[in-house]
Amino acid sequence: MGDRWSVEVDRSVCIGSGMCVNHAPDGFRLDSARQSHPVEPETDANERVLAAAEGCPVEAITVALADSGEVVFPPED
Repeated sequence: MGDRWSVEVDRSVCIGSGMCVNHAPDGFRLDSARQSHPVEPETDANERVLAAAEGCPVEAITVALADSGEVVFPPED
C-alpha cells in the first residue's frame, strides 16, 4: 500500500490563483471567495497534488505524510 498524504491550505496565505485546481482538479476546489481547499484532507500520494503544491505561487499548500506528519512539501529551509 502506498503513502497517504495530509493536505492543508493556509487560507490566510492563499491568493486564489487557481493554480492548484489547474494542476489537480480532482484534489482542490475554490470556494465562492476564491479560497482554495483540498477536496479531501487526506489522499493517496500522487504527482498531481504535489505539482499543485509546488505550483502554488505563495506556497499556501502543505503536504505531509498522514501517518507521521513528516512534511513532503514545502521543503524545510
